[in-house]
Amino acid sequence: MNQLSLLQKRKQQLLDAGKQIRKDIFELVDENSFVELSAFSFSKNEFYGENAEGEGVITGFATIYDFPFYIVAQNAEVLSGGISKANCEKIEKCLAQAEKTSTPVIYMLSSLGVQIGEGVSVLEGLAKLILKVSQLKGTIPQYLVVNGEVYGQIAVLAGICDFNFFVDKKSVIAANSPLAIAARDNKNVSKFDVGGVKGLTGAQIATFSVGGLAEIKEIINQINEILSTPVVDSDEMNDSLPMLDKKADCKEILNVFDKETAIELGKNFSPEIKCFLARVGGIAVAAAVFAGEKGVELDAFNIRKLKDFAEFACCYNLPYVTFVNTFGIKCDMQTNDSLVLKEIGEYVSILDCIDSAKISVIYGKAIGLGYTVFAAKSMGYDYSYAFANAKIALFDSVQGAEIEFASENKIDKVKLEKKYSEENSDPINAAHCGFIDNIIQPSFVKQYLVASLQMLLK
Repeated sequence: MNQLSLLQKRKQQLLDAGKQIRKDIFELVDENSFVELSAFSFSKNEFYGENAEGEGVITGFATIYDFPFYIVAQNAEVLSGGISKANCEKIEKCLAQAEKTSTPVIYMLSSLGVQIGEGVSVLEGLAKLILKVSQLKGTIPQYLVVNGEVYGQIAVLAGICDFNFFVDKKSVIAANSPLAIAARDNKNVSKFDVGGVKGLTGAQIATFSVGGLAEIKEIINQINEILSTPVVDSDEMNDSLPMLDKKADCKEILNVFDKETAIELGKNFSPEIKCFLARVGGIAVAAAVFAGEKGVELDAFNIRKLKDFAEFACCYNLPYVTFVNTFGIKCDMQTNDSLVLKEIGEYVSILDCIDSAKISVIYGKAIGLGYTVFAAKSMGYDYSYAFANAKIALFDSVQGAEIEFASENKIDKVKLEKKYSEENSDPINAAHCGFIDNIIQPSFVKQYLVASLQMLLK
């Protein structure tokens, strides 16, 4: 057999061994743009006596809307996507190229765990791979698609990558087998209840829940456009939002963002905190919006969501904007005996590392620690604004009045609440001390933000 015929035969073997994953790759990237790397690498699994075509993983580069990405795609058709040392080394080789060229990486994972028979060797391979992915965090964007079932140590990548995509009725991820996890807890539940989007609200790793790869392609393009182009021309710089004068709630606040630019991250967990990548007057921002009509009570979970988001803004030098409406830490025993204080401490540390613009807009309440952490000038915010009807105070209503005036005899709660509200919660008091840059009419908030962002652009 001549060399050309042998090459064609080997190519066909690779194609036969990875029909579905190649189809998935082609659906995600631009037509005819994928170039495969290390295609003919393979090793033999001694336990099963089978060859791992392409090491059970396909790597290469391609474009999405003409922007380059490196692709790492596990092939579930080869030894169930089993992880081997050679598999890890092939991925590392791809990541080294991505690092060298500062090119984003997309991982498409589908694996039932490590390949049996490799022993400690595969654990060393996983250690090197996990460390490499961690080292790339914050230097190049990393996108992870849970492209089926992902079990075992490779699931750690979901805790490192910037964006994780879960496909409806397909994606499951867990550190152990979902069946083993359910059995240990003596529960008769499905794998999706354990490792699907609804089963992982506490884990906070499902950045997006989507219908398919075509939707993932569009979201990646939107994110990449914001990260790669900090400023674009916009005809929305001077927009006023008259509805905010009538009702300053979260839904109306979202109109601050330029039309069709806002991408919400982590919609499936801690929904009382909404995190967006968006544009304001053409300027790319990372914006956190405290949702809820009455105000958000902080706990370890929603602070963790904010912390991860602030870290992302810090790594990619995005202006960080918070729209504040919070009572501070939730007042109950469960929250008190949680990681909430440690999470707040770490959030403050990350906030201090953000070199780009930091702007706070109090559109609702900023009570106690809710003001200290999310609006105080001494916390490093470049500009702090408050709506005219915002509330800034040490405590909320009666509770604050009773504490502050506890020494008075025969406390009139109604009278003291009114006094406390008028004299101590009015944002004018904070502005008098120079702590609030301006008390603004809600309808003009976008104009203030655009002007501030333009002054602070680096």
